[in-house]
Amino acid sequence: MSRDVVTERAQRLRRRHARSRRFRRLGAAAVAVALALLAVLFGTIVAKGHSAFWQTQIRLEVHLDPALLDPRGDASPESLRAGDYRGVVRQALMARFPEVEGRAAVRRVLGLVSLGAEYRLRDMVVGDPGLVGRTVPVWVPAAAAVDTVVKGHIDRDLPEARRPLDDRQLAWLETLAAEGALERRFNWAFLANADSREPELAGIRGAVVGSALTLLVTLALSFPLGVAAAVYLEEFAPRNRWTDLIEVNINNLAAVPSIVFGLLGLALLLNVMQLPRSAPLVGGMVLALMTLPTIIIAARASLKSVPPSVKEAALGLGASRMQAVTHHALPLAMPGILTGSIIGMAQALGETAPLLMIGMVAFVADVPGGFTDPATALPVQIFLWADSPERAFVERTSAAIMVLLAFLVAMNGLAIYLRKRFERR
Repeated sequence: MSRDVVTERAQRLRRRHARSRRFRRLGAAAVAVALALLAVLFGTIVAKGHSAFWQTQIRLEVHLDPALLDPRGDASPESLRAGDYRGVVRQALMARFPEVEGRAAVRRVLGLVSLGAEYRLRDMVVGDPGLVGRTVPVWVPAAAAVDTVVKGHIDRDLPEARRPLDDRQLAWLETLAAEGALERRFNWAFLANADSREPELAGIRGAVVGSALTLLVTLALSFPLGVAAAVYLEEFAPRNRWTDLIEVNINNLAAVPSIVFGLLGLALLLNVMQLPRSAPLVGGMVLALMTLPTIIIAARASLKSVPPSVKEAALGLGASRMQAVTHHALPLAMPGILTGSIIGMAQALGETAPLLMIGMVAFVADVPGGFTDPATALPVQIFLWADSPERAFVERTSAAIMVLLAFLVAMNGLAIYLRKRFERR
């Protein structure tokens, strides 16, 4: 072999290796850019939403006047629930700022505290009737405007006309802060309350419970039906034009926009079957229809990956076709089936469009207690808050997105764990 041929081959090899290195560098750069963009996205969400987990509280010296809180005079729970707690809060604020005069000034003072102050006092008194007649210090939630100003979301140096609080209200807040009567505390209401028109009282508990009930219905319907359909199509169905048509339609349904399933649920489940609107039962049925093709495709791919020798060995030892599939092929395919199912459930958790079509966009102020109670879902709650004009809902929208992302990461982590747990070598 001549020296020129050897030199040419060496040059070709160097060029091939150079192209390989460039390709690896481009791939690494693409991964780095994707991670950087994800970091920017998550960082933006966390920066906007972390403050929602803290709420400004105001300490008041509240005199629990029996004349206002116990109108019947028998200290019964019914009488205490009917008390004038707003009047008690008003008296506490007037005692704290005795220099305030005039209806307009009184309204501005009352505007410092949230409507949740009345509910907190009511729950406290109903839980311990012995407090009636005493003067106790109580931490009550501040109004949303106060909370946004204290957190720095609104610049105090802006002109008074462009601020939700006027100069006199800012002076009252500075007085409260100087006396240690103004603090930021962990916002348990965000985790324990359902939705509310007042931003400082709005929480995600109702949406989380609604999403959980909806996903339970989705899982109960889609997983057994999807696995059974995959087993039949892969192991027992004859190969003819009908099974080919079914397979094509399953693949097509996996790519259908989710709002189409919402229209189907609206037309069939609500208008024809007269099922309750805005209920987790209906939402779960709609999401089950949407998730079913994904589970079938994942289950069929997992069954195909099982070596044929496993089933052939079982058949050779006298097992029936059903026993060979259920006792040997299906357990080996279960890691992939579970992974595909959980990924499908994670997709269903983040869906909004089909739930909007069946009425789960309604304002629901109570936590659902069952599958037929009115409810909303976490993505729909995020949609509603993002459309609210109040500035305080911005941070709560980002915080709800953080909770939703945490659920999605947990579900994907569970899929990885189950895959590793059930794998057999």
